[in-house]
This record gives sequence, structure tokens and C-alpha cells, in this order.
Amino acid sequence: MSAPVTLAWFGCDLQTGGIIEDLPSLTPSGALSRRLGDTTTLQATLALPGAPAGWAEATAPGATMLVAVDTTTDTPVWAGAVVARDGGSDQSVQLGAATLERYLDGRYPGTQTLIGADQAAVVTALVTPALTDGPPLVIDAPATGTTLDYLTQDGDDKSILSCLQELMGMDGGPEWTIDVVWNAGHSGFEFPLRVRPSIGLHTATAATFDFPGCVAAYTLAESYEAGKGATVVVARGEGEGSSRLTSVPHVATALIANGWPRWEYRFTPATGVTDPDQLEAHAARSLALMAQGAQVWSVEAVASRAPRLGQDWGLGDSIHLAVETSPRHPGGTDMTARCWAWELDAGADRVRPVLVEES
Repeated sequence: MSAPVTLAWFGCDLQTGGIIEDLPSLTPSGALSRRLGDTTTLQATLALPGAPAGWAEATAPGATMLVAVDTTTDTPVWAGAVVARDGGSDQSVQLGAATLERYLDGRYPGTQTLIGADQAAVVTALVTPALTDGPPLVIDAPATGTTLDYLTQDGDDKSILSCLQELMGMDGGPEWTIDVVWNAGHSGFEFPLRVRPSIGLHTATAATFDFPGCVAAYTLAESYEAGKGATVVVARGEGEGSSRLTSVPHVATALIANGWPRWEYRFTPATGVTDPDQLEAHAARSLALMAQGAQVWSVEAVASRAPRLGQDWGLGDSIHLAVETSPRHPGGTDMTARCWAWELDAGADRVRPVLVEES
């Protein structure tokens, strides 16, 4: 699609999703971005001359959210709860917003004992408390066919976000993300919380970014730095000494047999896992990601010439990068990898998918 990306901004009620005001004088200070299963933030400036009369009501921190819509396709592409607002004698106010994953970090699942439950049912149970007095989240979680045991105590003070990230960090754990779509009346927005074994579309007909072509620049970052590469991984729980919960070593035996050195990595999952099976799953997942090191493709494309974000591709989808020739790949390269994050800078006519090769 050969058309510039023009964004319309709306200030909306956080609890209902209803539009309070159009905000045509709002300008992002940087690129919009999203990541699978994690929060991203945005800083923006709202010029007060020309702002609607209800701008203050439409940008109240904690009670409102900002939503960006691609006007060419009428597709909502980003939404974030307003978490900060600064203004005074200046002719503008500064706004800070965070995607709705941040809201889940301010809600708690309570005590949950889920034994032999489908992964989707576990996520649904953990998220359900946030449906009370929260944003219009719509849980989209068909059964995955994979069961697990998951226990959490209210006294652990683990937020819903930390629990979901814990699940996603396990080997074979479910992926999840929060999207934004128009509501049925086109008068506001709702937020499907999608849960799948793997988020996104993974097909041979993936959206193609070409260089030369719509791609202005790209970088392949390959790293075996600390925390990014290892052939032996051990996950450890909270505590000290011999009483500390520890996984068995997870070893990339095939790589080592083929001559790779033994690189060891020990870590404690950020959420403080206390279940031995979950600890083993975290170690297995980390080894799968780290054995051959990190390989991340950062693509910068001309947004008006590239496949359209929100229409042709989205978070989690497979993206095809076709390089005819470049200094790094003089013979060209042709690869397909998943979009784990993206940035959109509409003012600069740039879109930047971040592609991660998975072993």
C-alpha cells in the first residue's frame, strides 16, 4: 500500500473504552512500539491551543487511555493507559502512557490452585479478576491442548502480569498479547487478550520486506554475550545454600558433541518460581533460546511503501525478509522469522519490525 501512515488520536475512558475526545493536537515524542507479553511506553505532547474543551477529562492519569488509529485503513494500532501528565505555564502538556499490559501489573490474581488445567484455562483464571472494574478486556483463549499445574498464593504479591510472564517464559508455555480493536458501535475500543501456543500467523505467504525496496536499512545482531548464549543452563529459585530450589542442568548435548564449548548460565526467573516443574520449564526454555546465541534482525522500512502494519502483518506474525545484496550479505539472503516487537514512527514514515530467529 503506497500511502503515508497518518494517525488519529483519541482520548478514551479506561474502564469502558468509549471515546471522550478526538485529540488532533497530540504529537508522540517518539515511535509507537509493542512487544509480545510485555509493556511498552510512550511520551507525547498535547498542544493546548486547538485542543478540545474536554482534553483534561480525556487525558486524566489512571482513568483514561490514548488510542492511535491508522486513518487510511481505519485500523487501531496502539493503545495505552495514561499514567502521567505534566503541565503548567507552557502552551502544552506532556503525557506518559503505557500499553495495557501495565494495567495487569496493577492487578492481582488472588490464590489460584490449577491442577491439570489447559494453559488457556490457566491464563483465563489468572486474568479474570482484572475484568472487574477494569478496562474492556475480552479474553480470547481457545484450548491449547497442553495442560499444566499452576499454584499461586495471594500472599506472594505476584501481579497478574508477572504470572503471565512466568507462564510464557516456560518451555512450551503459552504466548499472549493484548490487541486493540473498534467496539461494535465504532464509538470506542475493546481489548482482546489473545492466548495461543504461538501468537501470530505463520505461513509461507508471510508479508515480504525487500532490500533494496521498501527496506531502508537492516541489521542482523548476533550475540553470545553473557545472558544471551549458553550450552548449559540451570534455573534457580529463591533462597540460599543447599535449600535453594535448583533445576537439573539443561545441556545442548548435540551442539557440544559437535564441538561447541561448554558455556554455562545460571539464572533466577524474575517472578521468583517456587514450583520445581516450573523451574525446569524455565531452564528448558532458556536453553532453547540461548544454545546458538541470539539472532535478531532489526528492519527499518519506509512505512508508506512497506506491508501495512495492522492490515498485512502484526505482532507475532512471520515476516519474510528478502535481501538481494548488501555488504553483510553480498550473495543476498532470504529468511523468515517472527515479529517479536515493532516500532512505528508515522512522522518519519518509518516502521521497524524486530524479527527473532527461533531454533
